[in-house]
Amino acid sequence: MKRFLWLLVVPFLFACNSKPADSYDLVISDVNLIDGTGRGVQNVSIGVKNGIISAIDSSLSGVSTTHIAGSGKYLIPGLFDCHVHTKDFETDFPRLMHYGVTSIFVPGGGGCTNQYFKAMRDRGNQDSIPAPYVFHTSQHFSMEGRHPSKTYPSPDWRDGETIFYLKDTIQIEKLVKQVVQYPIQGIKLTIEDGPAPPFVERIPQELINKVTKEASKYGVEIFAHVSDNIELEMAIKGGVQNLVHFTGVNIDPQDKNQMELLEQFKKRNPYWVTTLVIDKSFLYPINPEWFEAETMLQAYKNAVYELTPIRVKLGNMYVSVLMEEYGLTENSLSAFMVPQVKDVKFLSEFGITMVLGTDAGNDFNFYGHSLHEEMQLLELGGMEPLEIIKMGTLNAAKMMNAQDSLGSIEPGKIANMVLLNKNPLETISNSLDINTVIKKGTIQQRLEE
Repeated sequence: MKRFLWLLVVPFLFACNSKPADSYDLVISDVNLIDGTGRGVQNVSIGVKNGIISAIDSSLSGVSTTHIAGSGKYLIPGLFDCHVHTKDFETDFPRLMHYGVTSIFVPGGGGCTNQYFKAMRDRGNQDSIPAPYVFHTSQHFSMEGRHPSKTYPSPDWRDGETIFYLKDTIQIEKLVKQVVQYPIQGIKLTIEDGPAPPFVERIPQELINKVTKEASKYGVEIFAHVSDNIELEMAIKGGVQNLVHFTGVNIDPQDKNQMELLEQFKKRNPYWVTTLVIDKSFLYPINPEWFEAETMLQAYKNAVYELTPIRVKLGNMYVSVLMEEYGLTENSLSAFMVPQVKDVKFLSEFGITMVLGTDAGNDFNFYGHSLHEEMQLLELGGMEPLEIIKMGTLNAAKMMNAQDSLGSIEPGKIANMVLLNKNPLETISNSLDINTVIKKGTIQQRLEE
């Protein structure tokens, strides 16, 4: 049984800026703090002024406009989901915030024109309507007839608007120059052959090499889709810095070639997004009891009525394919997850920064709720809650180059925080017992469950 140990009990490690005359917009008093850096401290008070954390101490003197009694509760940083797709952010953003997801990373998508990206950023930058801060890549760099436009056919895929179909290296120079004019975190490059049969062709290695080379001229990094070991090797050889999927990759420490590749990759200070919940989403149609979770929004529970015979048939097909791919003889959630989490743990210890993400927006991958499922899957596979929380907070902020303002609860940072009724270090599922969501020091309205 896991035992809960506070890793920090010395108050002087936190800055104290309080003075007798201090005033705050918000104070959370006597709370158990899990700050996102891998530390925890009991019974401290947090003072927020103008949306910024201004003081953390064993007690705060002065007055506050709003006071929250934190005794017996647990405070963590606002969570990041670093793989989200949405074509209806007005509906999806309040759902994310309901579950304490105060920042998201959008690696392109079918509806992502430059105008739509801007609309999402604008919504995230205000505080009156619940919405997370939005970070995003460019539109997909792919090829016609490849993933995702072939595997997820839709009229939303429009070359030059929501996706860029690569044709030659000269075109790549122009496209990279075009997209770096926008406030992107990097370029989205889709290498993979698709999430499930029938698979499509992968893009050629020379195009991967050219995109990374051109992006480097502007100091822009690549965020690539990979879904197996072949694509992992293609990405690393091509100079890619970040990966937005882990599912489908198999790490073998005894494979000398793979270890040499990973050593090469590690030198780039890469970030790798987990998205294990993708596999769980494939299993949902044949496990309808999962919809009975009390923490799931009714709107999500209603999806159970969409479990048509064809969905169940496809679910069973996906399970068969995945079992063969992973070499499994047992069809259970733990059988799917334990080997993958073992690899995630290995990569983390190896020196690659792992980050939480879900691929929300796909079937049975639910905005907000599935990030907590992602955390539960990591715990199921043997990871400790403290490390999981760090993956969904400070690690994610570092991937967004936002660690100076987000990702942890420290003086000087934006006050994005989630107050929990129960201790998430006893079991990470307690992250779903949310008392209050705070963004930029403002208490956010949550949805009716």
